[in-house]
Amino acid sequence: MTTPVRCHRGGTMQERPLGWARNPLTEFDQLLSEMSGLIESTVGGAAPAVAWTPLADVTESDDAFYIEIDLPGVKNKDIDVEVNGQELVVTGEIKEKERKGGLRRGARRTGAFEYRLRLPGEVDTEKINGQMSDGVLTITVPKAEVAKPRHVEISEKSESTESSG
Repeated sequence: MTTPVRCHRGGTMQERPLGWARNPLTEFDQLLSEMSGLIESTVGGAAPAVAWTPLADVTESDDAFYIEIDLPGVKNKDIDVEVNGQELVVTGEIKEKERKGGLRRGARRTGAFEYRLRLPGEVDTEKINGQMSDGVLTITVPKAEVAKPRHVEISEKSESTESSG
């Protein structure tokens, strides 16, 4: 049985089977963006702006969780980080740049963004901090003392305490 393939306009065959995407989330995000643009052009811009979610990695060490969010070109003053209960919310806006001439192709995201993350219960929300470096916002969420692993020493019980008869 053969798998269907997609032909491009130039007549070349695509090597991947139909429905096989490089990154389905990227294609879904692109579809949402195109649909939003279609709605705006139909309604005349009356549709509310939808916040998009930036790409992020969440890693864990023995002491903390680290959230790295890609925000190229964003200034610290345009980012807001809040902790509400066990939810971390990062919001902000990437402003459109003024350009000379017409834009031939645009793939960069602009506008309001929002990143939400549910934190585990064993974190110290009072000591969360953020640092921006090279377009990457790194948020450090320290673990609470209770949650940190601790080594338990095992002692040997001496048998000399038993009475001999």
